[in-house]
Amino acid sequence: MGYHQLTTRERYLIVEHKSMGLSIRQIGEALCRSASTISRELKRNADKGDGRYRVEKADSYARARRWRSRQGSQFKASEVAVHELLGRKWSPEQISGRLRKRRGMRIGTSTIYRWLAKDKAKGGMNWLQTRQLSRRYRKGYRVRDLRGRMSGKRPLSERPRPTNDRSEVGHLEGDTVMGKDGRHCLLTLVDRMTRGTRILKLPARQAAEVNKALISEVRSGRLKIKSLTLDNGTEFHGFKELEDKLGIEVYFAQPYHSWERGTNENTNGLIRQYLPKGSCFRQLTQRQCDKVERDLNDRPRKVLGFSTPNEAHVEACCT
Repeated sequence: MGYHQLTTRERYLIVEHKSMGLSIRQIGEALCRSASTISRELKRNADKGDGRYRVEKADSYARARRWRSRQGSQFKASEVAVHELLGRKWSPEQISGRLRKRRGMRIGTSTIYRWLAKDKAKGGMNWLQTRQLSRRYRKGYRVRDLRGRMSGKRPLSERPRPTNDRSEVGHLEGDTVMGKDGRHCLLTLVDRMTRGTRILKLPARQAAEVNKALISEVRSGRLKIKSLTLDNGTEFHGFKELEDKLGIEVYFAQPYHSWERGTNENTNGLIRQYLPKGSCFRQLTQRQCDKVERDLNDRPRKVLGFSTPNEAHVEACCT
């Protein structure tokens, strides 16, 4: 077992043995400590006033010395890495977990948040790289869905086990993210198992454009789909064509139950870090979407044990 600091009980024993006239070496043997440890303890933690060794004073000096030695030392060693990863829009929790997993740096999430708060108070801008909190209340909760309806939609209760338990690659959740002009949008797809993300730029939020993009991606080999879980937007009302041409099954969450597609909703929140609300997607190119996609797929996730979606995909395909 490695070295550990003297305890309060051991300090009481030092005082007791010392009062009995035992030598430093004898005290060390009685406590299973080296004589140098006992000698150093008596010299460093003796009362600064009269030079006598008292347990309460010794404990107080030791705690104060340990506290001073830890001030900023751990974080300063990794500040450059934290700053760099914040620039990549990683959350403090993702940074903490990844540094611990890959570099052995034990920097807590709360430590990073405290550093951000101090930096913000000094006029720093690092806090702007962090993700914005979502709105507190869900719009339309327990409200009757008045959007376009279509019969034949499969509910989530009919999804097979590999889809529900995330044990197989290829079962995706999908949604659209709108731009400011209300026309140009993104089709976002995320794998339920690996959290791998695909982002496709669409010229319009229409079923024809969604189907065209998905069929093209699958037939080109860039995307493999076994099943799709979607919301109830009218842009997905062409799902029967997807089932026929791609040989997949499409499932739908209940209206206004976004948490039933929580993986996709969370991914859309991450995308908004790069393309904030109010952004116009008219001039956005597929190449720019690919860049955001690469960043997200190289970003560690807590749910994956701080591995990245790309790493999770490779591991899943090798097992």
